[in-house]
Amino acid sequence: MKPHRQKRLGIILFITAGLAIAAGLTLFALRQNINMFFTPTQVVRGEVTSGVNFRIGGMVKEGSLMQAGDSLQVQFVTTDFVNEVPVSYTGILPDLFREGQGIVAEGQIDISGIFQASRVLAKHDENYMSPEVKAALDAAGASSENYSMALESES
Repeated sequence: MKPHRQKRLGIILFITAGLAIAAGLTLFALRQNINMFFTPTQVVRGEVTSGVNFRIGGMVKEGSLMQAGDSLQVQFVTTDFVNEVPVSYTGILPDLFREGQGIVAEGQIDISGIFQASRVLAKHDENYMSPEVKAALDAAGASSENYSMALESES
């Protein structure tokens, strides 16, 4: 092999090895920060082990919100209209948080089956629903309109 081709091959191999190392380090660093999204049905089925951080999304069940009067402790139930998961959160809820609205919560499920949220995210207007929550509701064969109609018929 000629010397200039040997030099060019060395440069290409060096760049390739550097890119591979950079990609590997990036994936290793991101692995700890990736939060998977699950629906209440998936959580109830046991697809998530306790102690693992993940996101859960769904609708806040009507009549399930319980707030402690002397602390920031809040408990509510999130549902995809097929299954329900109780959520416990300590902190200030977003201004747009209310029953019957879509939410995404980050945290862990404890051994008793209660989702311990470290952060709660609410939708930003009445027409928006996060893509994860909308896909979960569609997969469950339910929608927020069907849920609202069912609540009105019970009254």
